[in-house]
Amino acid sequence: MRKEPFILPALSLLAASCAPKVQQPNILYVFPDQFRNSAMAFWNDPAFEGAQRWQADPVVTPRLDAFAGESLVLSRAVSTCPLSSPYRGMFLTGMYPERNGVISNCMAERPDNTLREDAVCISDVLSATGYQCAYIGKLHAEVPMKNDPAHPGHFVSERRPEWDAYTPPERRHGFSWWYSYGTFDEHHNPHYWDTEGVRHDPHEFSVTHETGKAIEFLRKRDRRRPFFLCVAYNPPHSPYQHPGTDCLEEDYAHYRDLPLSRLYVRENADTTMAKAPSIRPYFSNVTSVDRHFGMILDELQRQGLDRNTIVVFTSDHGETMCSHGTADPKNSIWTESFNVPFLLRYPGRIAPRVDSLLLSSVDIMPTLLSLVGAKIPPSVEGKDLSDVFLGRSEVRPEAALYLRNVNGEADPDGLYRHFFGVARGIRTARYTMEVAIRRDGGLDSIQIYDDWLDPYQLHNIDYREVPELFASLAAQLSALLEESNDSWYRDGTWDKIWKQI
Repeated sequence: MRKEPFILPALSLLAASCAPKVQQPNILYVFPDQFRNSAMAFWNDPAFEGAQRWQADPVVTPRLDAFAGESLVLSRAVSTCPLSSPYRGMFLTGMYPERNGVISNCMAERPDNTLREDAVCISDVLSATGYQCAYIGKLHAEVPMKNDPAHPGHFVSERRPEWDAYTPPERRHGFSWWYSYGTFDEHHNPHYWDTEGVRHDPHEFSVTHETGKAIEFLRKRDRRRPFFLCVAYNPPHSPYQHPGTDCLEEDYAHYRDLPLSRLYVRENADTTMAKAPSIRPYFSNVTSVDRHFGMILDELQRQGLDRNTIVVFTSDHGETMCSHGTADPKNSIWTESFNVPFLLRYPGRIAPRVDSLLLSSVDIMPTLLSLVGAKIPPSVEGKDLSDVFLGRSEVRPEAALYLRNVNGEADPDGLYRHFFGVARGIRTARYTMEVAIRRDGGLDSIQIYDDWLDPYQLHNIDYREVPELFASLAAQLSALLEESNDSWYRDGTWDKIWKQI
């Protein structure tokens, strides 16, 4: 059944029903952009043997390696729609893109693609419950508007089309500490708008600067209240071409002199692509994120907060980095795009371990709310998996949904007000399947991979040769499309495709 948004005024009732009686756990949620799940060295550690069939990237990540040993590590977490903006919409609301309003990446030529004002976000709920909520870094969930605080009536820059955005207070969904921007890809020249709407141009590597701001929040926070702190680093997102502008020299030194043959350890990588040398700055930023994440963990420990803080390290989507010869780093069902890191530490409550739980983006909000004892709003479409996290249940999803949307037809003004659902798919405990269509609605392709026997997804299994497997995967996809009230279900696209097979 379709779930209508839970209108914001009802939050007063929600707050009254779940007012904290004891000090609830804090939440620190760190999610760098475009961070490969394989870009963490611990996957090659004997303690994690068998959790993945692929080899970890040759990266330097000592803090994440240590953190993994203290955490619940999910090996098969996915980004339901692996793009920056749709992920953020789902993480914040627990709703699928068509309901939360963020169907594709936010930019001015997609004027209707933006986080709904009346959507109830995780920060709305936590703020109403007594949490102090802070957001630092990249938001990219708002359509750019002509609302530059310093130049009313204008976008925040002269770039056309505009991608960056200022988020006014009335659209911050309960975040009272604000130091953020829409999207802007100059790692050594970031900018931010603070709580009062004042712009800051620190001329400092963004990960370093945002880490400093996170530590500043932890030191200046209201100590009478629990906190929810989101740190949204942009690196290791592109660009990654030049060490002087796209990463830090001290991190680049780990990879500068290594040949590509030692940096690409994957059977599916095409090192002849022009992008191939980008792996050095990319890995450099992975190492930088690792080190700065460790600084925030150190501050938690200094303040004695580490035992009562749920710490999550994850990402909005991965990065193919020359796999399969594709130039698109994301928005695909390839493992390196679709599968994301998800590490959660909650000392004394959640046992450190590796789990193959199929966590989807929409499941994060309800699961975190449940872990801290907050009420889950009825608008949420994701699953509360907290009992699995806590080891109290083995009831878990059998499959995770995948969505790939592209622009619909442009209107006479060149604006995209509709989307085209070009592909839908699923991931199960063993298999990945994608069904893609043409613009005319005809079947384009079906891809099936055995992720256990073929972890680099080199061999597409012809669906006609495995009718029982295909029927099983198709039935699971059909059920998820109906459960999520997806456009393929509502407009009969899936039924039309099935008749063509």
